[in-house]
Amino acid sequence: MERRYRITRMILLFLIFAPVAIFIFGTLVMWLWNNTLVPVLHVSEVSFWQALGILVLSKILFGSFGGGGRRSYPTWRERMTRKWDRMTPEEREKFKERWKDHWWKMGYKPWGSESGPDQIKP
Repeated sequence: MERRYRITRMILLFLIFAPVAIFIFGTLVMWLWNNTLVPVLHVSEVSFWQALGILVLSKILFGSFGGGGRRSYPTWRERMTRKWDRMTPEEREKFKERWKDHWWKMGYKPWGSESGPDQIKP
């Protein structure tokens, strides 16, 4: 009985909030388009339905709007952390030295440092 009540409540909430969210996002896209792009790029104004079409197209082209599930692939930070954890202390020191040299060659110089990368204090 409790489960049926929860499902019914979720369906009712969806039926109420989905049209409101669609209206708000469509109006927001229309307002931003008409007040930003029309004066700057001299493009045509869009209607509410065209704004919804732009919203759906952006969802198709660029993916999610930031909500939802867990990624199935690790981020660069997760990959680097795993790699760092598998390194020996000697490999870590060698890695640090290579990156010091790299950033020095790229033009990054720490505050007050006038000497080479081997003079940098961590």
